[in-house]
Amino acid sequence: MITLTQLLLPALASAVLVFVVSSIVHMLTPWHAGDFQRLPNEDAVLAALRQFNLVPGAYVAPRPGGMKDMGTPEFQEKMRLGPNVMMNVMPNARGGMGQQLALWFLYAAAIALFSGYVTSRAVGAGVDRSVVFKFVAAVAFAAYSVGLWQMSIWYRRSWIVTLKSTIDGVLYGCLTAAAFAWFWPR
Repeated sequence: MITLTQLLLPALASAVLVFVVSSIVHMLTPWHAGDFQRLPNEDAVLAALRQFNLVPGAYVAPRPGGMKDMGTPEFQEKMRLGPNVMMNVMPNARGGMGQQLALWFLYAAAIALFSGYVTSRAVGAGVDRSVVFKFVAAVAFAAYSVGLWQMSIWYRRSWIVTLKSTIDGVLYGCLTAAAFAWFWPR
């Protein structure tokens, strides 16, 4: 029986690998450079939004009051005229990205630990490393990628952006799997 403490070293090694590689992917390559479009006349749009003092949160417009409102001619006309907007308002920046990077590292560690735990319940100690790699890679890939697909299904996020994030998930899943295959209990 593999204990949770035996999974900590590979989970930590995996989190470090994913953190470093994801930093390289996002900061040193153009892979995700075009994921977000610039607003036309950005300064004017931001100035117009400032007057509403929007609190951080997720917004949609036009937004119906309920299911019945969606079928009304007034709502249908708003949808036809556009723009149809989904917007995530974040708190105003007060420095760097330290908090997000720390949370990303913890997230990578949690995915690794979860992936290792699921694998430890499916296979035991001493199993061939390729078996460990396959199990961990599948679970970690699903954790990093599959939940992102609904952003394109429901919220019309570009499928190209989702595909790039899915490829990232394959890479991160394989890095996680490699760490576990290397450190798997014998």
